[in-house]
Amino acid sequence: MNNVHSSSAESHPALLGELALGNIKLSNRLVMAPLTRSRSTAGENEQTPLHALYYAQRASAGLIVSEASQISPQGQGYAWTPGIFSDEQVAHWRTVTDAVHNAGGRIFCQLWHVGAISHQVFQPHGGLPVSSSDFQPEGEAFVGDLLPDGPTVPHPKARAMTLDDIENLKKDYSHAAKCAKEAGFDGVELHAANGYLLDQFIRSSVNKREDQYGGAVENRLRLMNEIIDVISKEIPLGNIGVRLSPTGGPGGSYDDDPDTTYVAAAKALSDKGVAYLHVVRPNNHTGDGSGVEQGNTLLTKMRHAFTGVFIANGEFSPDEANTWIERGDTDAVSFGRSFLANPDLPTRVAQNGPYNTPDEDTFYGGGAKGYVDYPTLVNNGSALE
Repeated sequence: MNNVHSSSAESHPALLGELALGNIKLSNRLVMAPLTRSRSTAGENEQTPLHALYYAQRASAGLIVSEASQISPQGQGYAWTPGIFSDEQVAHWRTVTDAVHNAGGRIFCQLWHVGAISHQVFQPHGGLPVSSSDFQPEGEAFVGDLLPDGPTVPHPKARAMTLDDIENLKKDYSHAAKCAKEAGFDGVELHAANGYLLDQFIRSSVNKREDQYGGAVENRLRLMNEIIDVISKEIPLGNIGVRLSPTGGPGGSYDDDPDTTYVAAAKALSDKGVAYLHVVRPNNHTGDGSGVEQGNTLLTKMRHAFTGVFIANGEFSPDEANTWIERGDTDAVSFGRSFLANPDLPTRVAQNGPYNTPDEDTFYGGGAKGYVDYPTLVNNGSALE
């Protein structure tokens, strides 16, 4: 779909080739996947200079997709995650985007509403979380130190959104997109994956509505499509991506016919003209790791249904990613934990390693340790240097 340009002396030349993405050009096809790190300020949900350093260290990615950022107080479901709806949050995110741009990088903001995967402690006035229908998620909410019986507590049963709720939700997405633009992001990625709110409308196990947002596949995709419409009034379609995941995610939701549903979603997004589609295959981080072959087949079907840039995700090695791009099965591949542990991942891929091992004990919460102190190849020094 796109020409690959890279030095023949490099390892993984297809993965390191340039890529035209909507209104921008990427220097390579390694995308930094959105990674929740739970290090935002408590209460205000703002970013800090530590975040600016973290993202700037990884600016050699062709594209950075930011950690998921809630579009409103109602959209929050985890402790210490950033928002993108207040003036203060915009100002603090601007420090991050400036740092990335000064380092030569590109960064999109992932717009997030968790829906049912939340708890009253996060909700305005202590209300219930919302979803497409009344829904009792499996598992527990991560509330950190906000409740004495934390850090995790059972999810409450979410209530079905009214039509007025949905109209207000669209206003929240529009406002968040405007905030992302003001914060200096190069674009936005709509988080419609991993069993969160938009996926709760898409997946048949949750969506039991009998109005225009429920029943047939096109109705379950309606909200996603309408959100694209409102976002595109603030952000050009060439700077909008969407993330989908046919399986997996917290809460235990699923779709009875993912092949039909998510191929239809890919086609609908292609018709909308968004810049890219970012699809997560089954993996050990968002599910039990089963069904990878079936997931690969579905990714191929979705890739053929979508005419824009296709980004694959889900425990890809650089070798597998390079092969997929060479075959034309994807245009780019996003890496999560590999970018977490290797700030200079494209440089390491170009020379076939070596690679740092991620420290799982420091993934969520905390400070600089396990966040900005992974060593780089330059002088075998610290990323802090």
